[in-house]
This record gives sequence, structure tokens and C-alpha cells, in this order.
Amino acid sequence: MSRLMDKYHNEAVPALMDRFGYKNIMEVPRIAKVIINMRVGEAKENAKTLEAAVEDLSIISGQKPVITRAKKSVAAFKIRTGMPIGCKVTLRGVRMYEFLDKLFNIALPRVRDFRGVSPDAFDGRGNFALGIKEQLIFPEIDYDKIEKIRGMDVIIVTTGKTDQEARELLRIMGVPFRK
Repeated sequence: MSRLMDKYHNEAVPALMDRFGYKNIMEVPRIAKVIINMRVGEAKENAKTLEAAVEDLSIISGQKPVITRAKKSVAAFKIRTGMPIGCKVTLRGVRMYEFLDKLFNIALPRVRDFRGVSPDAFDGRGNFALGIKEQLIFPEIDYDKIEKIRGMDVIIVTTGKTDQEARELLRIMGVPFRK
């Protein structure tokens, strides 16, 4: 079991039960899944960029990504329905906790001028979205092998019903929120 999973069971569950007055342990919010999405706009001209993005995302997450395709044609962006435009990976279980531990304790502190993540990036249903500007903050990525710096979106899906429940869960789990 990962360190973050132990932290959830030993610290978060009792604290959340006290704070929100849950009577049953199954009411306590938990992290359901983490979705990492990387958009590659240049994929329409050069298929190699999408392959490089898939490789980077598989190194970061430890799981093979799925290629996402355009749902609609957009003439302004020169995109047709079905064209590959990015990749994503959904993490659950132990891999999810290991990725979050690496993100909170290793990758985010490596960001230049890091003051914490925004506590306002919740969607109203207890899910948290975090944008990362470059994949180089992860220790697995070799700077010399990168052809282009790409950003990614990390969405943390919780079972919390409100943003307040999810914010408290993530604070206990170690998310470095901005003061």
C-alpha cells in the first residue's frame, strides 16, 4: 500500500467524520480516480508529436494512454471529426495514489515560483482540476529527450458531494493549496 493510501485511512477518514458529522464510514469522501489529459494541437500536421506525447504520458503515469479524437469538425482549427488531437489516461487504485504522492511531494515543488495550487479550482461537485504547464517537473522525464514542452490537465475526481468536503479531503491528503 502507498503512503498516501495509509494517510487517507489513518488521518483523513477520522478527521472528515468529525468535521462533517458522518455516521457511517462509507459516507466519507474519497478519491475515486485521477484523469491526466494532454492535448496535442500539432498532431494534425505531424503524427510524431502525438507519439511523443503518448510516450511522455505513459512514462509519467505508468500506464498506456488512450488517444483522444475530435468529436466535431472545427474549420477554424482545421480539425475534422475523428482526427487524433490528444491522449489521456485514467488512474485508479494504487497507481492513482502513487501518482498523487509523486505529484504533491516531488513534481509540484519543482515548479518555479510555486506558491501553491488554487483552492478555487473545484467544479461544484467535488472534483478538482489542476493545469500543469510543462511535463519536465516530473523526475522520470529526461530533459534531453524532450522535443517540445507540453502541458497537461490533472483532474482529481472525488466522491464528495460538495466542494467543501472535497477541499478538506485534499487538504488532509497533502495538496499544497495557496494560502
